[in-house]
Amino acid sequence: MTDHILGALARHMPGYEIRTITSLGGGLDNIAYEVNSEIVVRQSRDEDPASRQETTRREAALLTVVSELSPLPVPRPIFVDDGAGILAYAKLPGLPLNQRPVPEPVRLAPPLGLFLSRLHAAPAERMAALVPRDSYPLDELLDDAERDYRDIAPHIPVPARRLVEDFLTRTAPQGPQSLVFCHNDLGSEHILVNVETSTVTGVIDWTDAAIADPAYELALIYRDLGPEIFDLTLTHYDGPVDAAVHERVVFYARCALLEDIAHGVRTGAQQYADAGLAHLDRTFSWPRGDGFLSRSRRP
Repeated sequence: MTDHILGALARHMPGYEIRTITSLGGGLDNIAYEVNSEIVVRQSRDEDPASRQETTRREAALLTVVSELSPLPVPRPIFVDDGAGILAYAKLPGLPLNQRPVPEPVRLAPPLGLFLSRLHAAPAERMAALVPRDSYPLDELLDDAERDYRDIAPHIPVPARRLVEDFLTRTAPQGPQSLVFCHNDLGSEHILVNVETSTVTGVIDWTDAAIADPAYELALIYRDLGPEIFDLTLTHYDGPVDAAVHERVVFYARCALLEDIAHGVRTGAQQYADAGLAHLDRTFSWPRGDGFLSRSRRP
């Protein structure tokens, strides 16, 4: 695959001297390389030429639009080779937050609140031309969480099992009344930070961006950064956060946490399981006595 990357660089950046090229790994959709510690070049794994071309074109258009509306740095295309499914952009500074916790995490809340405010206020009609609609029934999400729990129950500390099992007996909240443009995967692995200054330096991986429920975005802030940073983020967030949104935040955070632990257990990606288990108690015991998720799922 590096031959395709080298070929694209030669076509689109003639005369650019390549000193180093390092694999950054990848997921199901893409594989990425870092060139000269200054450019990230990503190639689609899609084997269907037409699908690969369309997806690459649409993502490049999306990143261009997002770079205009986001108050935080995001990848902005340097070149697009849609036939090869290749997209290149300047490497953003910083490290993923899940790799290196910052000493003053409270400093992350204001920029994240502003970022989500701008994102969620983007005209949904305009963004719908670039991203799909993602509206998964919440009762089905709860069923998925129950299946995940069955796979990971032996790994859950006994005191926490009661909290998880109590959650799984409840009725899923009502779905959102409206959807907005979301990054839709704003976990700590996609938030870049300067560790020394505890500042956000960028947001990466827009593959899952969609017209979706803003409560899910907020839920990942809570799941990964905890209640203090979540509450502080809300003080800088302009979107509506009523009791119904708050209930969905709690619900999504718990389901996402179980999914992460299950992913780590099933695939051997231990970092996901370890992080999920470390955050288990706070996610399933918070907020205490709030009345959310109080309806019985089963007689």
